[in-house]
Amino acid sequence: MTTGKTSGEQETCPAQALLKQLSGKWKPEIFRLATDGPLRFNALLRRIPGASRQSLAVALKELEETGLLHKTVISEKPLHIEYSLTATGQSLIPVFRQLEEMQ
Repeated sequence: MTTGKTSGEQETCPAQALLKQLSGKWKPEIFRLATDGPLRFNALLRRIPGASRQSLAVALKELEETGLLHKTVISEKPLHIEYSLTATGQSLIPVFRQLEEMQ
């Protein structure tokens, strides 16, 4: 789980805050999968080998709190929840594409 800044702590690099928001075991993979479109929780569990329900739920909540993911409750039967990138998250897609090309 990520930690908040303590009083007096400042970022030394503009990218540092973003990197902190995406740090964690599953967050980069969740973000990458979300670039393809909305995601459901159980689909994420199937697509991310080794992820537990608890760790995935925490990562999704933190990505939502940072404003990179949006949670939508779909009230059609069966009731389900979808996660999609916010406008802020979508604006980061070109950055991630460049990082993927560097590998």
